[in-house]
Amino acid sequence: MISVEQLSKSYGAVQALRGISFQVTRGEIIGLLGPNGAGKTTTMKILTGYLQPNEGTAKVGGFDVVEDPIAVQRLIGYLPENAPLYMDMTVQDYLMMAADLRQIPEHQRRSLISEAVHNTGIGAFLTRPIEELSKGYRQRVGLAQAIMHRPKVLILDEPTNGLDPTQIVEIRSLIRRLAENSTVILSTHNLPEVEATCERAIIIMNGEVKADAKLAELTQTSTALFAVNAEASGVEATVAAIPGVTKVSLEGPSNGYSRYRVIGEAGLELCPAIFDLAKERSWRLAELRPEHRTLESVFRDLAQSQGVAA
Repeated sequence: MISVEQLSKSYGAVQALRGISFQVTRGEIIGLLGPNGAGKTTTMKILTGYLQPNEGTAKVGGFDVVEDPIAVQRLIGYLPENAPLYMDMTVQDYLMMAADLRQIPEHQRRSLISEAVHNTGIGAFLTRPIEELSKGYRQRVGLAQAIMHRPKVLILDEPTNGLDPTQIVEIRSLIRRLAENSTVILSTHNLPEVEATCERAIIIMNGEVKADAKLAELTQTSTALFAVNAEASGVEATVAAIPGVTKVSLEGPSNGYSRYRVIGEAGLELCPAIFDLAKERSWRLAELRPEHRTLESVFRDLAQSQGVAA
């Protein structure tokens, strides 16, 4: 659904994007992450046809964003971080205007607006001027205009900004429902938001893609934790002999068990080998599990390696 190849963009002497490439298939929910100034907003603006790249190509639904931007924009629903709202208009008038701009046929207009209003929970505010709404409800109005034409691609920049915890849960649920028929790119600084909503993350730093993988792959490590009965002998040396193990450390005693941390080479699955050893040596296991990182720690480690502020 989205294809980006060697995309570069500069603003004078500032290189915002440096030959980034990625693919997004139909129905995926992608978290587009990066620190301020990384190139996220530039990427989204190029995908929507708002900006043109200096080099490379970007296609949405098979249409090139430079050669056929109108065809691309028909497929996209876009909610920028600061939703483009007209404060003196009522919610209803604003949505009608958005439907006019999108050239939604008259016979579909009422049903599609009604669907967007229902999905975003703004039905009680249709006759209210937008300027009278809270920040959270203004965000909902912006989201309503982005989804009213049932877009094939939905690009959301900080969609839960200003929402309370209950509203955030509702919008997360809505995004997952929308992904049944749409491809979703979600850009946010809220990493738990990505973990709760997205299947995959693309992390951009210094204008380059530094990570692109499913969340489970990003947070997976080649480290295992296990606890064995304290009287078991030779545990550290035996586990250290497993091919690919680089370090075994005793974490400490716990209720008659000794707890160990084992680090292996990249991609090594340690738990099956440790289980087999325990069975062979008649060790009693109280715990055996792989160690997982949070998305926040992955992001922080990448930022430190690139010398940027996380």
